[in-house]
Amino acid sequence: MSSPGEDRAVDVVDGDLLKPLIVLSLPIVLTNLLQVGYNLADTFWVGRLGQAAVSAISYSWAIVFLVIALAAGFTVAGTVLVAQNKGAGNVDRISAVAGQTTSFVILVSAALSVVGYLIAPFLLQLVGATPGTQEYALSLAYTRTMFLGLPFVFAFFIFQALLQGWGDTRTPLYLMAFGVFLNVVADPFFILGFQDNVLFAWLGWESLESSLYAATGFTGFGVRGAALATIITRGIGAAIGVALLLSGRVGITLSPSDFVPRAETVRKILRIGAPASVERSMIAVSTSVVTALVAVAGADAVAAYGIGTRVTSMVVLPALGLARGVETVVGQNLGANQPERAERGVYAAAVIIVVSLLALSAGVYVAAPTIIGTFITGDSAAAVVDIGTDYLRIVGASFVFLGVFYVVQGGFRGSGSTRLAMVFAFLGFIVLRASIAYALVGPLDMGATGVWYGVAAANALMAAAAGLYFLRGTWADDVVDPTGPGPVPGDD
Repeated sequence: MSSPGEDRAVDVVDGDLLKPLIVLSLPIVLTNLLQVGYNLADTFWVGRLGQAAVSAISYSWAIVFLVIALAAGFTVAGTVLVAQNKGAGNVDRISAVAGQTTSFVILVSAALSVVGYLIAPFLLQLVGATPGTQEYALSLAYTRTMFLGLPFVFAFFIFQALLQGWGDTRTPLYLMAFGVFLNVVADPFFILGFQDNVLFAWLGWESLESSLYAATGFTGFGVRGAALATIITRGIGAAIGVALLLSGRVGITLSPSDFVPRAETVRKILRIGAPASVERSMIAVSTSVVTALVAVAGADAVAAYGIGTRVTSMVVLPALGLARGVETVVGQNLGANQPERAERGVYAAAVIIVVSLLALSAGVYVAAPTIIGTFITGDSAAAVVDIGTDYLRIVGASFVFLGVFYVVQGGFRGSGSTRLAMVFAFLGFIVLRASIAYALVGPLDMGATGVWYGVAAANALMAAAAGLYFLRGTWADDVVDPTGPGPVPGDD
């Protein structure tokens, strides 16, 4: 291991706990904020194309998110195995675990890329997109383009997960910031080209725009351009991340031989990663189901839901960041045989998130119309703003419950009990969220507003269920095998 990586790793197994948790989690929160920046930038610039374009990426993202979740769950295995091995002092095993997890995740994402491209038309119809409409055509182009770039997206995700397990969350933050900057610059050109490009108008460069258009005739790729910009900038970030791992400058030092899969490690990756993939896919499946329910209320409701979910994803970023930080704190402390300290880390994160999300929810409630209006223009803008405002005000009241749920789930995953986290994700996002929303929008005929109330009620109930089980304490039992060479997943 090289010293530069050691300097950036946060010590979470000794001394004070609250400060290291915040220091570890804050860069993850900022990294996640920048991740949402990718989506918001796409939504903003696509919004210049009108309601049909926004609805198209709303349909697409429900599908892309599902496929991303299936592969991204395996990155959790990288975090858990690196964290528990480091906490247990098995640093000589970290390179092999990290390299094999990287190659496994990229292979999985490549397979999903091919399958997703082929069945994209069928998947879009499942979430309510109607063949023959403009929304469907645009959505299909965006979805297939995103599928082609999945391996590039996941090469960066696994880099982030491995360094998180090591305790270095700043390096992925710097790399993500660079990628978002590239994406923000590329988006307007890939989407709008050199004709009626709002960016040129803002900068006062209309004459330059006219000259470029006259020379190239380039009018952009429209909705597909948003996907192309994301894939290209992700690919650049992924290449830098892999180079850093091979150079040894980030603490974890990989060699080409570390990327060769071995049966024992692959089995561990599957035992931890497969349930985590299912857990994350539950969120994506829920999003797809809710999108289909919202589609009953019309295209304006779908556009409002697409914008609202992106805003929600930004508001709950502190919870998602703390949850990932909790994974590292719990993993390293259980690896060091300090279960009480691991449990205290979850409690501390829950308190922080309750305070943070209460304040954020209040701000979202007040500014809801302005927030939604920022992302939509055109003839249907007023209707989309009204529906989206209702979404943010109703669902926003439950943000604090969703935040607590994410933090507790991070504790389960950090212990290796990813099957337990999977069960609660299924209960919350599928059984509760989908069934309550369906009852309100279907039999009770409450329209999109019924879906919003269903989502809010499910958030509260699933937080209560996971929290009560966490209090039992059995989730942290027998996580690390004291006789074996490394950690094994919990069997809760």
